[in-house]
Amino acid sequence: MMKEFILENVEQMRAWARDFAKTLTAPCVVALHGDLGMGKSEIARTVIQTLRGADTVVPSPTFTIVQSYDGISHFDLYRVEDASELAEIGLQHAMDNDITLIEWPEIAADVLPENTIHVHISQYGNGRKVCVVGIK
Repeated sequence: MMKEFILENVEQMRAWARDFAKTLTAPCVVALHGDLGMGKSEIARTVIQTLRGADTVVPSPTFTIVQSYDGISHFDLYRVEDASELAEIGLQHAMDNDITLIEWPEIAADVLPENTIHVHISQYGNGRKVCVVGIK
């Protein structure tokens, strides 16, 4: 099933992400798709802060590749060059056990579970269009 949301600004995106976060239970995988600057990190940060506390510091995992937050794993696969690296960074373990948020999931397409929730973010006027595939 696909649901589509039009978000006019960052605050609407955060409100949507807070609501979305409340639907997630481990283990589940959320693949965040979109070009640079579309809001993948903002959605991930808001989901983590909603589930682990608003004061949780959520740095981008662009250079560390993964950050963990007590049952939530946040991956940024932008810098991963070969799918063989995914096992080394613990992706499968996270997907089996955690709420797993994955930015730039394309390199992991062959290992993502069938029930992965895909969140596609694109420009829509001055805001964003969010299409979510795989939610009830």
